[in-house]
Amino acid sequence: MMETNLKKTSVTVLTAMMMCIIMVAIFVLRIPVPFTQGYVNLSDGIIFIAISLLDKKHSVAAASLGCMMGDIIGGFAFWAPWTFFIKGIMTLITVLIIDAFAEKHLTGGRRMAVRILAMTCGGLFMTFGYFIAERVMYGTWAVAALGIPWNIGQFAVGIALALVITSALNKVGIGRK
Repeated sequence: MMETNLKKTSVTVLTAMMMCIIMVAIFVLRIPVPFTQGYVNLSDGIIFIAISLLDKKHSVAAASLGCMMGDIIGGFAFWAPWTFFIKGIMTLITVLIIDAFAEKHLTGGRRMAVRILAMTCGGLFMTFGYFIAERVMYGTWAVAALGIPWNIGQFAVGIALALVITSALNKVGIGRK
C-alpha cells in the first residue's frame, strides 16, 4: 500500500514539475509572430519530453495546464482556453500514435520513426488548431495563415529538442525505451 502511495506521489510531483518546466519554456525563448498577437516558444519540445516520462493522462494534464498557465502569466490570457484544448489534444494524438504502434516492441530506427511520426502528427494538429483559433479571433483567414509556418517551425524545433533529450534520458534508463 505504501509503495502504491509513493508511486502516485512521485507521478503527481513529476507531472507538476513538467507542467512548470513547460510554463518556463514559454518564457525562455519567446519569438513574436509578425502581424499576429501570437508567439513561438520551446514548449512543444518539453511537451514531447513529458510524453516520454509520463503516462497519457499525466502528459496531457502537464501540457494543457502548463501551456495555459504560460499564456495567462505571460500576458496572453485571451489564448489560454484555446491553448488548453489545442495542446492537450496535440499531446493526446502524439501519445495515442506512440501507443498504437506498441513502441516498446520496436527497436532503433523504427522506434525513432514512430516517435517522429507521432510528434509530427501532434504538431500538425497544433498548427491546424491555432489556424482555426486565429481565424475565429482575428476574423480573417489571411492573418490566420501567417501563423502556419511559425507553428510548424515551433513543433519541428520541439521534435529535435525532444529527440536529443529523450535519447540521453533513455541511455540512463529514464523514460519510454
